[in-house]
Amino acid sequence: MAINADIESWNGIGSNDSGERAWLLQSPSVDSDRRFEADGQRSRGVSSLGAVFIVVNAALGAGLLNFPAAFNVAGGVIAGVTLQMIMLIFIISGLVILGYCSQVSNESTYQEVVRATCGKVTGVICEICIAVYTFGTCIAFFIVIGDQLERLTAAVAHDPNGGVGSHWYTDRKFTIVLTGVLFILPLSIPKEIGFQKYASTLSVMGTWYVTLVVIIKYIWPDKEIIPGDIPTSAASWTAVFNAMPTICFGFQCHVSCVPVFDSMSRKDIRPWGLVVTLSMIICLFVYMGTGVCGFLTFGSSVSQDVLVSYSPNDIAVAIARAFIVICVVTSYPILHFCGRAVVEGLWLRLQGEQVEVCVRRERRRRVLQTLVWFTVTLVLALFIPDIGRVISLIGGLAACFIFVFPGLCLMQVKLSETDDDRSASWHGLLIVGAAMVTIGAFIFGLTTTNSIYQDIVN
Repeated sequence: MAINADIESWNGIGSNDSGERAWLLQSPSVDSDRRFEADGQRSRGVSSLGAVFIVVNAALGAGLLNFPAAFNVAGGVIAGVTLQMIMLIFIISGLVILGYCSQVSNESTYQEVVRATCGKVTGVICEICIAVYTFGTCIAFFIVIGDQLERLTAAVAHDPNGGVGSHWYTDRKFTIVLTGVLFILPLSIPKEIGFQKYASTLSVMGTWYVTLVVIIKYIWPDKEIIPGDIPTSAASWTAVFNAMPTICFGFQCHVSCVPVFDSMSRKDIRPWGLVVTLSMIICLFVYMGTGVCGFLTFGSSVSQDVLVSYSPNDIAVAIARAFIVICVVTSYPILHFCGRAVVEGLWLRLQGEQVEVCVRRERRRRVLQTLVWFTVTLVLALFIPDIGRVISLIGGLAACFIFVFPGLCLMQVKLSETDDDRSASWHGLLIVGAAMVTIGAFIFGLTTTNSIYQDIVN
């Protein structure tokens, strides 16, 4: 039974509030009976090996393009790798804590775990953070599309200048709008996203290919590549923290991993700990390979999107750009779906409408929400200069999903225990939760303030 839940709302019994039935990975207006059907269908559960692949799939994405620039900001390879290793400990700990809290609260999505353990107010704050995060990520996806297609069209047009302002059809604003209207918008309107499961596999293969290309280009660099200065230390101690948004953005899969834990055939903390540890190690090698080799190839002259630094006529890099475009085009509808589900849940809870009314108006609301979401993210992406600006802002928010909310959930779970015997492990876990909340709040405050300051200065 859910912690801090009213007795009449246990398992949704007696509740007509359709917002309470809003799930991150399914349409909020679907009747709650679907949940029991899904539980019956997944009775066999996902194996540990399958869970590893799903978690890796959730973590890897277009964020790896910004890792070489993050290494440059951090002050070199040693500082970047050290920061990644330290962060990885907390990232894995956060995933294990979420699995534990999901088991205790008997909830199957991130925001439900937060709502059940920390109360309704914190649950609403979590849902708002998820909506803002997915919204910002969608903007970043559009920027990545513009960067890659600008170079691809320049290569097709045999433009030696990289296509910047040479032809109207190579202009990044035109390519962003065209790709969005033709592909992303039609994929974002449907009610379900089950058709995306095959594209997700292709996306993971694409990110691995990008890492392989960056490593090979470092070992056998092109003659025309002239690297800039390679810093060995950060300009200041605060500059090291400027790389944290990229790391948090890249490794943030916590929102998606709670349903993965819930779907495992063996829902236990020990196998889950092995799953997330192996998954994050795989992601570490991918991100580290891209970050280190991309940074050493270009030095301080590396772009916020590392693929932009390469020649537009390089065939191997062109294939990597095509993979990234496919990855982003298929990932945008998934992120939009998650954000739309949270917004829908918040709206229905605010309105207090009956389920029957919600179902009748679902299609109209879904189309309107999708059009507004798509239009606003598209317009913002047309005027934001690079992906680093967006990642620096929403990366701090990702720290909340990695540190703050898991820490709060762990503290509330331990404090709600009725056992009077407070052992050393109880106090230790309470300290761990408080430390994670403190570190997450510090990272969020520092990186977000610095991002806003840099935007004002520039």
